[in-house]
Amino acid sequence: MFKKLVLSSMVAMLAIVLGISACAVQAAPVSIETQTVPVLESASADSAAVVSESSTLTAEETAGLLYMYEEEKLARDVYNALFTQWGQPIFQSIATSEQRHMDSVYTLLVRYGIAVPASAAGVFNDPTLQSLYNGLMNAGSQSLADALKVGATIEEVDIADLQSRLAATTNTDIQWVYNNLMNGSFNHLRNYVRVLGRLTGETYQPQYLGTDLYQTIVTSNNGNGYGNSATTTDGGKGFRGGK
Repeated sequence: MFKKLVLSSMVAMLAIVLGISACAVQAAPVSIETQTVPVLESASADSAAVVSESSTLTAEETAGLLYMYEEEKLARDVYNALFTQWGQPIFQSIATSEQRHMDSVYTLLVRYGIAVPASAAGVFNDPTLQSLYNGLMNAGSQSLADALKVGATIEEVDIADLQSRLAATTNTDIQWVYNNLMNGSFNHLRNYVRVLGRLTGETYQPQYLGTDLYQTIVTSNNGNGYGNSATTTDGGKGFRGGK
């Protein structure tokens, strides 16, 4: 019931925040801010060197990894679809980064013997994420400005959910991956906000992050991360609501 209430709020918010324009913004492709991806963001051989202090996970940690894998997939799938529709390079660039995020979580799923969710683009095992994907795609199809706001919204939600998951685990390799995914999301949020302003003149209004954290992110340089000490407007629980 809680997830349904939160999802309803998310859809209502999207209708208000993202349904502003029914006309596509006419703009030529532009160069986005340099996508400086933190070295530890990708699932490289370095990630295998991080060994957990425990070979077992709690039910909450397992559920968290499965959820975050699909949430990163949601970001990738939405951005790929928005790039096809609007042709703006920021969507393609960040979709590539989201694939690396998925690969990082995949490494942990395999390491702990957890079955990796298999589904086609735009299809999710988690019904909450499936409904969220559908709503985001509908909102992002209205105009380029709305599509860029969808990107920023996804990154806010991702940061908030990662904060929640970090607070629920003491597993060192999970913490390592989540922190690096969060650093990547800081970069992505910053770039969406900047490109939105450059192409449309609009200012993105944060929905899930505290004002101080949001301002720190959008005024910093790519590659800067802020660990798990940041706060969200809902006490760090994020879109999913936590436990």
